[in-house]
Amino acid sequence: MKIGIPKEIKNNENRVGATPAGVKELSGHGHELYVQQGAGLGSGFDDDAYRAAGATILPTIEDVYATAEMIIKVKEPIKPEYALVRKGQLVFTYFHFACDRGLTEAMASSGATCVAYETVTDRTHTLPLLTPMSEVAGRMSVQQGARFLEKPQGGKGMLLGGVPGVRPARVLVLGGGVVGRNAALMAAGLGAEVTITDISLHTLRHLAEVMPANVHTLFSSRHNIEQELPRTDLVIGSVLIPGAKAPKLVTADMLHLLEPGSVMVDVAIDQGGCFETSHATTHAEPVYTVDGIVHYAVANIPGAVPRTSTMALTNATLPYALRLADMGWRDACRADAGLAEGVNIVDGQITYRAVAEAWDMPYTPLERFL
Repeated sequence: MKIGIPKEIKNNENRVGATPAGVKELSGHGHELYVQQGAGLGSGFDDDAYRAAGATILPTIEDVYATAEMIIKVKEPIKPEYALVRKGQLVFTYFHFACDRGLTEAMASSGATCVAYETVTDRTHTLPLLTPMSEVAGRMSVQQGARFLEKPQGGKGMLLGGVPGVRPARVLVLGGGVVGRNAALMAAGLGAEVTITDISLHTLRHLAEVMPANVHTLFSSRHNIEQELPRTDLVIGSVLIPGAKAPKLVTADMLHLLEPGSVMVDVAIDQGGCFETSHATTHAEPVYTVDGIVHYAVANIPGAVPRTSTMALTNATLPYALRLADMGWRDACRADAGLAEGVNIVDGQITYRAVAEAWDMPYTPLERFL
């Protein structure tokens, strides 16, 4: 199969769809790899490294899309790429369709087959292709939150871990999944006082057993969140409903409960955000203020550490990319029900129920195409 890896063109997105090591594995299976010139530079991989791995370097993004039968990316295609995606092409990337109707309509109109990293599942019903970036995003959320708590950045001027004789910052983590666990561990490691919430008692019991002593668990409810906000300095929003829009756990009328200069980091922004006052920002302009509260809502947080992120992502996606390329997407999905969960759009039809419901569009079971 002819596999293309274009350069990411989203604002400050320096990750790339595969490392040279990943390209070498795909090439070793007999596939032809086409990498856009400079695609890996942001992650520290030059064109010669890809050539040595067996890839052909193409000068433009148009050349890559026109040549490839399968596209491996990191982020969803953005508007300049819509017209490049063609009928019958297999696109394997993060899509997050449930928070972008325009993208959903464009990919449906293209006639391509869209396999979304974020909805692929494994035998334990976890999300193996979302996990590595969730780990990065969870840890980065605390780094960024700590930064924007600084007074010159618009925050209240608190050191996350405090010092002897001065209390540390209090961090509220909404959601006990992969992002939330990693955020809590990072914040706790820096010395903050951490509370992590979830609606699953099983999850809370597990967190209570494995988290450090400065991490406390709390059942997630509007009442409990409202009780916590007045004493919270940094809020990390990390809730996830796979493939669907995130619920709004902090509403606009709850902002007054926080002290001015408090910081809210919405890691769920690529699924629509879990704060009512959130809107997507970029690494170039990462924050804005509403009612005195600093909002950080960058939709591609791991893009700030592209070398770590690209290697972690390739480790996770490569086995699935090999299956798709070796077997074709239909046979690969027949053989792996978890991979089939990743197929969101086929030939103009939406085959993932949560995406169809998000936009009130017709849903077509994937089985009709297998």
